[in-house]
Amino acid sequence: MGRRSTKPNKNIYQLSREGQGLTREAAGEAMVYISDDRIEKIESGKSLPHPEEIITMSECYKNAALCNYYCANECPIGEKYVPELELKDLQSITLEVLNSLNRLQKKKDRLIEIAVDGVVHEDEQDDFRDIMKELQSMSASASTLRLWLEQAAWDDEGEN
Repeated sequence: MGRRSTKPNKNIYQLSREGQGLTREAAGEAMVYISDDRIEKIESGKSLPHPEEIITMSECYKNAALCNYYCANECPIGEKYVPELELKDLQSITLEVLNSLNRLQKKKDRLIEIAVDGVVHEDEQDDFRDIMKELQSMSASASTLRLWLEQAAWDDEGEN
């Protein structure tokens, strides 16, 4: 039987494992190819996890947010292109998605005007950047909804 950690600043990986009530040893057994020594190195920050380890930990710990956290904070490509998502309640996410859709609907005609000739002219750049921000917001809302759905599926699994 493993010992309980008293470390004050636990990272998301350790918190996720402990949230499932798993020791490092039990998690290593459940994940088969990630040893408890490797888990300790990841949790202590001595070693960065590999993408396939993150996927496995996410599934074992039933924490859909682990993949997003890794991509947004530890992957060099993801740090540049993937926003870190905040898992919210379904009502908030739904309202964000609908709000984004409404804002985009209002800008749809302007996007068509800009794109019709295949060139973003200097006098169109501000509007184009504004539309791109709306699209990024919509993308983040859709990704947050997907994350919520994945987490809800795992939560439902635990109830059965």
